[in-house]
Amino acid sequence: MITSDNREGARYGDDDDEPHCPSILGPAQNQKPIPKFTHTTRPITQSLKSILIRSSHQPNHSLLSQESARSLVQQFNPNIPIQEAITPPSSWYTAPNFLSLEFDQVFFTGWQAVGCTEQVQEANSYFTGRLGNIEYVVCRDETGELRAFHNVCRHHASLLAFGSGKGSCFTCPYHGWTYGLNGALLKATRITGIKNFNVKEFGLVPLRVAIWGPFILLNLEQEAFSQQGCEDDVGMEWLGSSSEILSTNGVDTSLSYLCKREYTIECNWKVFCDNYLDGGYHVPFAHKDLASGLKLDSYSTTVYEKVSIQRCDGGEVLGRHFQTVSCSGAAEDRYGPWMDTNLVLPLGPRRCKVIFDYFLDASLKDDEAFVTKSLEDSKKVQMEDIELCEWVQRGLESPAYDSGRYAPMVEKAMHHFHCLLHQNLMK
Repeated sequence: MITSDNREGARYGDDDDEPHCPSILGPAQNQKPIPKFTHTTRPITQSLKSILIRSSHQPNHSLLSQESARSLVQQFNPNIPIQEAITPPSSWYTAPNFLSLEFDQVFFTGWQAVGCTEQVQEANSYFTGRLGNIEYVVCRDETGELRAFHNVCRHHASLLAFGSGKGSCFTCPYHGWTYGLNGALLKATRITGIKNFNVKEFGLVPLRVAIWGPFILLNLEQEAFSQQGCEDDVGMEWLGSSSEILSTNGVDTSLSYLCKREYTIECNWKVFCDNYLDGGYHVPFAHKDLASGLKLDSYSTTVYEKVSIQRCDGGEVLGRHFQTVSCSGAAEDRYGPWMDTNLVLPLGPRRCKVIFDYFLDASLKDDEAFVTKSLEDSKKVQMEDIELCEWVQRGLESPAYDSGRYAPMVEKAMHHFHCLLHQNLMK
């Protein structure tokens, strides 16, 4: 729950029955004395650092299950050239323990794109999300500093914030504990008589957060005591040597943000990525209207150590089409006056959410007819892709299919994606 009022300082006591920020408490003369906390060298709770060290984000699966998942990883051989290689087995797309391993080795390591900078452009704005069993909230505090935390109350584990919005503090909907947007515990209701309680140990657990281009990134594996890193350093960590190329050719910060679109798809997250990475192979068959505006024989793919980049000429209307996909499914599309970013978030072995954020040349933002038609065309392509992806997922469930083959001339990016996954999963 977000509450819109705030005041410096903290208040804790028995007489605060309603969840609220401190400034709603009334005149100072009507407020009861604030109980003092006893500090101890023998705290009954773990310190913030020990919480981070204990790797609480690890999914609850057995070592046996992990070993079983690793045996599935080994069924794909990245050293076989694409001309001779077979695709990963269908179990990569259906087995729950395989997804658990992916969370451990792909999504819970390094930088992950979780949102768009437009979501926290203003002070006191926030948005929430979930990745695996990590509930997070990203916010910009009243000083303008970007912060991120585990979206979990330190009292009895309720979620604190929901969706997105603006407010000056987070108030737990369960028992009213209140936190500032800097993560500090401001208020704990009805705890008179508590002993061995150190308020500084009960702030929200922080996460590392950074910005690269239009993306907001979280790092779920490292302690968050350090401040945000340099954008260039973050880009190198996340995208490798391609970050400079993308900054120059793909990401255009002069574009105006337009809108967000979200789709829930009944397929494994990698099915959606594979569809994106087939070098336009499916376009003339599945997207006839889109194909008419593209010069498909100009499609080219370049692979880098952490991403792949696909290019295609789009004629006068679409211009140069520039697509990028990272190992964890974050993608960026640049075409004509448009740019969109895509995040693919696993919801289960057979389900994912895809989030599109659209940006447009500012000179065209008020052309309602052009914007409406362009977004309708984009939605048509997404719906065609969703149908394809759900068909593929159903086929992957069939006992008639285990592995397939690559089309070497066009599916280089897909093969590279599978090789990167194998590399990360075997660490």
